[in-house]
Amino acid sequence: MARIGLCEDDPAIRRVVLAALEHAGHEGVSAHDGREALRLFSDDDSLAVIVLDIGLPDSDGRDVCLALRSAGQPAPVLFLTALGAVHDRLAGFSAGADDYLPKPFDVKELIARIDALAKRGRIVTGQAPTDLVLDPARHALVCGDREVLLTPTEFRMLAAITSRPGEVVRRRAVVAAAWPDGAQVNENTVDSYVRRIRVKLDEVGSPLHLQTVRGVGFRLA
Repeated sequence: MARIGLCEDDPAIRRVVLAALEHAGHEGVSAHDGREALRLFSDDDSLAVIVLDIGLPDSDGRDVCLALRSAGQPAPVLFLTALGAVHDRLAGFSAGADDYLPKPFDVKELIARIDALAKRGRIVTGQAPTDLVLDPARHALVCGDREVLLTPTEFRMLAAITSRPGEVVRRRAVVAAAWPDGAQVNENTVDSYVRRIRVKLDEVGSPLHLQTVRGVGFRLA
């Protein structure tokens, strides 16, 4: 038996998937929007797999995935979505997904994919930056009792970096997480966003600093 997190806003789909999980011998933990998913899933180290809908009522599921990774959640993530185009799938993988199943889907295939991810195991990560919280519903950065709003691009860039604590995250990975596939983004644009993120980290009193590793990428230290 595995413990599976499910975030899906459609109650009919949620009921069907939870019933299928139970039939397969798994325990399902459900959320109806991104904020609830972040609250329930971020610190739950018993989750074997997380299933996320992309089209959530309060946020983009890809931003929720980035926020969960930033919070240190290592469970593999499978996206459920009506967005099945190649660029949509690539955006999902850039946000940290491990698998992708377009709607409409066969429940038996979903369970098979969940089982495969559960067998693959959890992702090994470093220590998450415990003082920083990313809110995907509001695109906000929170540190203690201070909060600052981020643009969607700033949010995705910062989440891509904080989701790999202790690592230097390559510039191309940050760009892939923050911009649509195929977008032409020059280095000056990326550096301009990095400067803005540094200012906002200072505004919330973050003890961590966003460093540029020349010729490679970025890290928080």
